[in-house]
Amino acid sequence: MLKKVLIIVFGFLLLGFGCGFAVLNQLQPVGNSSRVTVLDIAEGASLSEVAERLHRQHLIKSDWAFVWMGRLAGSDRKIIPGEYELRGGMDPSAILEKIVKGEVIQYTVTIPEGFSVSQIADVLHEQRLADREKFLRCAGDLIFIQTLSLSVDNRVENLEGYLFPDTYQFARHVAPERLIATMVSRFKQTVTEEHRRRAVELGLSMHQVVTLASVIEKETARPDERTLISGVFHNRLQKKIPLQSDPTVIYALNAFDGNLRKKDLSIDSPYNTYRVVGLPPGPIANPGSAAVHAALYPAPSKYLYFVSRNDGSHEFSATLAEHNRAVRKYQLRQRRRSS
Repeated sequence: MLKKVLIIVFGFLLLGFGCGFAVLNQLQPVGNSSRVTVLDIAEGASLSEVAERLHRQHLIKSDWAFVWMGRLAGSDRKIIPGEYELRGGMDPSAILEKIVKGEVIQYTVTIPEGFSVSQIADVLHEQRLADREKFLRCAGDLIFIQTLSLSVDNRVENLEGYLFPDTYQFARHVAPERLIATMVSRFKQTVTEEHRRRAVELGLSMHQVVTLASVIEKETARPDERTLISGVFHNRLQKKIPLQSDPTVIYALNAFDGNLRKKDLSIDSPYNTYRVVGLPPGPIANPGSAAVHAALYPAPSKYLYFVSRNDGSHEFSATLAEHNRAVRKYQLRQRRRSS
């Protein structure tokens, strides 16, 4: 009897050893290390689906052995979606570890200063980092916005102005909420307590500061002019003179073909600073730190006007008579030349 039991046990051991050897053999690396493959794992993909694709792309010998290894390690429900750079000859356990840790390919994307939320959505969509419409919905979702804890003294109804322009590293298949949270976090890091104290000194909320900064950002790209333009707007605000900023009107238009017409200046909109006295209700773009600083520290002057010299710079004037002369010099003369 004992002899029969020993034979059975020995048989099971041999069988187990044979099966284990077979599995280990199927988990040996395959392929050439010089061959690089990008594996794109979609949201919700199962371990079996991933293993099948790895096998189809000749990155593993056996899909069932890979699944067996993943389940044994408890990794079958820990697959992180994204794009992975894999080389031939990688150990299957190393591949599994990479997709469980989420070591995805990161893409560099630069958000320029002065871009609107809509333009940012376009950039991310073009680089396949976010669906444009989903991104825009998130940026205007009041419940989601409240979770970001902006603390800018006003109720923020959309994230225009708060998606900080910078260079980011983003992976594909990341939820738009995470992309937005990253950009808002960068904004919060940039706005310091000193900025908040300065805003109080000026009698402005941080929301108003960001709004003014966005207008300054759109008015000039010249670092030497930001504080001068800020000074003009601060002077106008103090004297209760409309800001008369073209970029705010353009922001209010449903479509802009690059030519601002006289009729556009009379549209009924809280963003039309030719008709409304004071700041528009919110930012018109996402300003950089230099524009925020300019909004808080305007250059002291008596200037109330500025006009483009058509070379990227502006002519500043303290009186309407000076301004009219500058307009005739730089704008009307230019129109005659182009006609």
